[in-house]
Amino acid sequence: MTQYWHKKPLLIRGAIPAFGLSAHQGEPLDSPIPSKQLLQFALNEDVESRLVKAKPWTFDHGPFSKEAIPSIDKPNWTLLFQGMEAHHPAAAKILSWFRFIPDARLDDLMISIAGVGGGVGPHFDSYDVFLIQMSGRRQWRISEQKDLSLNPKLPLKILKHFKPEQEWTLEPGDMLYLPPHIAHDGIALDPGCQTWSVGFRSPSFKELLQEGLWRLAESLENIPDLERKFADPKQKATHSAEKLPEELIQQLRSKLKELKLDQINGFLPGITSYLSEPKQQAIFESPNKPLNPKQFQKALESSKLIPHPQTRILTLNKQVYCNGEEMTKAQSPAITRAWQTLSASRILTKAKIQNPDKSSLYEAYLAGWLTFEG
Repeated sequence: MTQYWHKKPLLIRGAIPAFGLSAHQGEPLDSPIPSKQLLQFALNEDVESRLVKAKPWTFDHGPFSKEAIPSIDKPNWTLLFQGMEAHHPAAAKILSWFRFIPDARLDDLMISIAGVGGGVGPHFDSYDVFLIQMSGRRQWRISEQKDLSLNPKLPLKILKHFKPEQEWTLEPGDMLYLPPHIAHDGIALDPGCQTWSVGFRSPSFKELLQEGLWRLAESLENIPDLERKFADPKQKATHSAEKLPEELIQQLRSKLKELKLDQINGFLPGITSYLSEPKQQAIFESPNKPLNPKQFQKALESSKLIPHPQTRILTLNKQVYCNGEEMTKAQSPAITRAWQTLSASRILTKAKIQNPDKSSLYEAYLAGWLTFEG
């Protein structure tokens, strides 16, 4: 993080040592999601998928019919699957390896599978990304060029003038980290080439402040004193009736200071709430046979409670936000500690709580945000 994060590219050979060890023993590992199983996700309407073909360049959104999915042996195609941590435990597991970076920055895990020659063309991303080779080989060419203009004649965001400066071939288990705005082009060298991409979001200050202000405005509904009408008994006669009254300005300034709306701490709850919201494509389903409060309490004492793969949990001081909601507000110390544990460890074991039916923990379970392992 000190030397490379958000600064310069880094190639890590054997980032997943199991691939090299198995190959050395003559039993090479395949991807945790074999090609046939991965391609089935392209048929699923709940999975965000895209098909990119080269020569000529074409681009289509899924879901796809079986006939539309290219054969592994055909060249010059790539299928991309977004947010795979929600659809396969291996993807969720690998995403968990990157918690040395704040959860607020983590986006999702994308998987690409390609025929020989497959890729999405030379391009750049506006976010940090770790590219993990999981099956087959992929050739990567990168450039720190300043010219990032795009070709307006193509259906994809492909660089008009790509001038590679470095080149590597990644084997299964190798990983390449790229900071934002590094031009890169990856070409599959083997049929069924799989690259798993861990991406990090980078919202603009405009987006963060707009969302923070919107939630801040909503929070004012909970302050009864603000219902009081403006009054100006000290107002003097004026010769400038068109000007905004100084008395109004002074009283508003005083209110802002009282509410601490002129300090960052006033914005942070709303911003934390926003960053904890799940992706728009997230789907949560309530348990088929939900436990009643007493059963839930017993299960907490003997089983492991974990977040749904698409659930986002963030902490601000002692407050915990889950999927855009503050879960520790007006909750008991035991529930607050439980949420803090879930936020830090992504797992809650042997928890004892009272009145589970009134707890935000039980509400999150009923909503499908939390589930018992297994």
